[in-house]
Amino acid sequence: MKQTKVKFSSDKLNYSCNLMRALAHPLRLRILEYIDEHGTTNVNSIYNTLNIEQSITSQHLKILRMADVVSSERDGKMVFYTINYPIVEKANIAVQRFLGKIK
Repeated sequence: MKQTKVKFSSDKLNYSCNLMRALAHPLRLRILEYIDEHGTTNVNSIYNTLNIEQSITSQHLKILRMADVVSSERDGKMVFYTINYPIVEKANIAVQRFLGKIK
């Protein structure tokens, strides 16, 4: 059996999969659009505006946090979310390269 010359880092591949999975969900994209429009926002504002349940919103925010797409900061009982733009931009560049739109 012929060995491939391509080598993958298991850690980088797992991170990339989690990042793409986090960005590939329509509701998470709506949440990101909302955060982008408002800069910094909390879960209450997100679920009330988007008309989704608080628990579902929190689950999706957890996935985005774990992929480092959003950052969170606690202020008392409230948690505020912001987009980690450098990570989103890296994902965008990787997708564009994969599609052959940039080199």
